[in-house]
Amino acid sequence: MAEKLFDRYNGKKVFVTGNTGFKGSWISIWLKELGAEVFGYALEPKTDMDNFAKCDLENKINQTYGDVTNSQVLEEELKRINPDYIFHLAAQALVIDSYRDPLETFMTNVMGTINVLQAARSLSNLKAIVLITSDKCYENKEVVWGYRENDELGGKDPYSASKACAELATKSFRHSFYKDSKVGIVTVRAGNVIGGGDWSTNRLIPDIFKSIRANEVLEIRSPNATRPWEHVLEPLSGYLHLGLLAEDSKKYEGGWNFGPSTYVHYNVLDVVKEIAKSTELSYEITKTDTEFHEANFLKLDITKAANYLHWQPQLDFAETIRFTVDGYLVQDDANIYQKRISQITEYTALAEKNKTGWAL
Repeated sequence: MAEKLFDRYNGKKVFVTGNTGFKGSWISIWLKELGAEVFGYALEPKTDMDNFAKCDLENKINQTYGDVTNSQVLEEELKRINPDYIFHLAAQALVIDSYRDPLETFMTNVMGTINVLQAARSLSNLKAIVLITSDKCYENKEVVWGYRENDELGGKDPYSASKACAELATKSFRHSFYKDSKVGIVTVRAGNVIGGGDWSTNRLIPDIFKSIRANEVLEIRSPNATRPWEHVLEPLSGYLHLGLLAEDSKKYEGGWNFGPSTYVHYNVLDVVKEIAKSTELSYEITKTDTEFHEANFLKLDITKAANYLHWQPQLDFAETIRFTVDGYLVQDDANIYQKRISQITEYTALAEKNKTGWAL
């Protein structure tokens, strides 16, 4: 059987920051299943419900608890491991929390990124750095078309602004300190990522399943807010793809969008109604929450990834919701990790069937 692109992670050392978080835990699972030696560096999980805890990742990978804002400890850990790849996912990831604590948001999202880039400069084995920012790094003008990678960066809320700053800091480091280096550096911007195992506060999907578990009525405050919803495996496939391509060629450096099809979009109410089809979800629409500003309409243009990476989303809207619901409704805790693997396997099979670039 011919080697597939992702097989190249087998036996490699991969350093993942923020791996106790939602996306970080999922990419740690995927990398482990690919045969990589995974080294996690993150704060401790917030609750015992988090995907990291439920999957018992602490005992399945090499885990260190630490803060990316502590530059000395981070640098010592990177030097000790000397990884082949770095995936930087550590972040303060919520818009509302950024209003409540803007200092922590900027420290984590901007200085945390700079600390990773600075510490990585002395690593001899490093091949590529993949830095995860956000679709909210763009200056949102509430337009109906998707934002492209060369669109203006910005953001009214501290979270969005911090992600735009992280993008600019990465560009500066790339040109100032990595220009003659063999290390490839990319930034990736995903949509609203959903899937089993996310129990964060102030997020739609966790709130839905919390209400189902508690048999309570879900209050929907912004039913018309439109987002680029995608299952967590969609952007992660793009991240893993880019990590290997950035190693091979500098032409892949820069920013990349990973989101659903550019020509479709769904709002909060669409998501709620689709989930209600297969669950006992009760909901009601209440007054729109206007305490904090959040963009009402947001889309990503994925033309660049489609053309240059041959990357495409594998799941349509209904399948995205099915994967998400199935990921939450695992009845036996002992089976959660295996459920994550089975979804990765199913997703990979779809990519192979559709002849996606990384799965050829």
